[in-house]
Amino acid sequence: MAGKTATTQERIGRVGQRRQVVISREIFDNLNMREGYFVAVEQPGRSVIIKPKKLIDPDDVLTPKEGALLKKAERGMKQGKYVTLEQLHHDLARKGSRRSRKTA
Repeated sequence: MAGKTATTQERIGRVGQRRQVVISREIFDNLNMREGYFVAVEQPGRSVIIKPKKLIDPDDVLTPKEGALLKKAERGMKQGKYVTLEQLHHDLARKGSRRSRKTA
């Protein structure tokens, strides 16, 4: 690295037995990363670029309507408004039984 000035973000790491690379604590913390996070690795020419990568399962993403309902429920819980799971099951069973009694 002769003639190259180190920047505040440049750190020296070491490649381990199983090609593992250690990211310095300072950079790790600055990127708000945690153990188990994923990274993308690119090779432009003879360099290596490692970028944090968030992987999201589309099934785990709430719709805007679901998000609004969740926020409303959280506000209610903070105000002490909630029902037990037993009461919820009871209410759902009552609503379901009323719908099934349609007459012609």
